[in-house]
Amino acid sequence: MSLPPKHLDLIYDVGMHKGEDTDYYLQKGFRVVAFEANPDLVKLCRTRFANAIDRKELTIVEGAIVDKERAQKTVKFYSNRKKSIWGTVNSDWAHRNEILGTDNEVIEVEVVDFKECLRQYGIPYYMKVDIEGSDLVCLESLLDFDIKPNYVSIESEKVVFQALDEQIDLLVHLGYGQFKSVQQENIVYRALPDPAKEGKTINYHFLYGSSGLFGEDLPGKWKTRHSVLREYRGIFILYHLFGDYSVLRRFTWGRKLTQGLRRLLGRPIPGWHDIHAKHSSAVLQSSQN
Repeated sequence: MSLPPKHLDLIYDVGMHKGEDTDYYLQKGFRVVAFEANPDLVKLCRTRFANAIDRKELTIVEGAIVDKERAQKTVKFYSNRKKSIWGTVNSDWAHRNEILGTDNEVIEVEVVDFKECLRQYGIPYYMKVDIEGSDLVCLESLLDFDIKPNYVSIESEKVVFQALDEQIDLLVHLGYGQFKSVQQENIVYRALPDPAKEGKTINYHFLYGSSGLFGEDLPGKWKTRHSVLREYRGIFILYHLFGDYSVLRRFTWGRKLTQGLRRLLGRPIPGWHDIHAKHSSAVLQSSQN
């Protein structure tokens, strides 16, 4: 069997939601393969991006990506009634969301074979993964392929530090050796580089919940595994003090204190972070250019 090629004009948007990131990637001049499990959101995006679909700039894959042990054709999907971005196939994540004051509608959705999609559509230049609780399934699928995306991003763990360490270990095993931790809560204020290093230079306003910039357009220097883990130790202190499961969140005075600190410091506390990773092959390519 021939290996799938890498397409430098292709991005995988895994966790399309309402197309916030897909819209950005398309405007940057990339082709997109987007994955979404929620049928209502798929319907919305098929209408929103009808022209891009007709031009074959966008392919939408409907269904849920699950781990190897769940080989059935359909799976339970917890569609969050209050925050659609929190839809998940992970019952633990669904329970967490309920603790945070939301509720879920349970529906059956088809299962997507992510490895087969990699074979069919090819290896992307960048792979954004944000599928509440199942991000590592996509990364683990890359183990079967010699060629890897130049860049990947996932929503980083924010409860158990060991789980974060395991996320980064998997990325290292896949050949990713440079990292950036990116605060996501203040995405709406993120400025775009001019000129852009990734795709076209455009004017764009990111919506709340977007993943935002990627690759060499990201601000700051790339860090080693050791350096980014050291950064995350400080981030985890904020998670433990002010995060979803912190003691302060249980009390009205604690929530008011957190809000006051946000206003005083002018930044998210604690917010949440994505981890971006750069593959060794992309580093080698950059040094040769």
